[in-house]
Amino acid sequence: MLEIRADYETPETPMVISGNLGPRGDGYRAEGRMTPAEARAYHAQQIDTFAQTDADLVSAFTITYVEEAIGILRAAQDAAMPAVISFTVETDGSLPSGEGLPEAIGRTDRETGGYAAYYMINCAHPTHFQHVLDALGDRCGRVRGLRANASRCSHAELDESSELDAGNPQELGGQYYQLRELLPQLTVLGGCCGTDHRHVEAIFAACV
Repeated sequence: MLEIRADYETPETPMVISGNLGPRGDGYRAEGRMTPAEARAYHAQQIDTFAQTDADLVSAFTITYVEEAIGILRAAQDAAMPAVISFTVETDGSLPSGEGLPEAIGRTDRETGGYAAYYMINCAHPTHFQHVLDALGDRCGRVRGLRANASRCSHAELDESSELDAGNPQELGGQYYQLRELLPQLTVLGGCCGTDHRHVEAIFAACV
């Protein structure tokens, strides 16, 4: 990553390096939940390790419940590392824990003093969460990143699938364009399950 940054970074296009974290346990199920204190202790070692490298921030992906997000942010604050939380949602727009996305972001911010640099959504198709974004209200600016699935399938259906569902790259690009109207601060764009260079190219073409 340092070599790529050295080759491509310019004053007009600064690049940051993220040290990525995953959830403890299954990223599709909110099972074996930790308290915020337990999550803080669990994730501290990896976050502390990133803090000793050239990583500029840590990003936690596919987080299924708020307590883990709170613990991650507290551990990141202990290490003086900027941090990003990326929640995943089910087809109804709620986290696997059952908590709504707007409520999850609001509670995480309240419990951590708004420590997250921003929030993301990943491992869900745009049709799974677009309908809940209006409920973010003033918090819509807190969502600045999106890595959507190519597939419209639920997490349960993806778990049972034996074939990759690549969806429609052009359609996905158009959906990202629409989401930028709802999320004015959306600047970190990528893909999750089922996506490849075709989807990233379509997202770029739609949003540039």
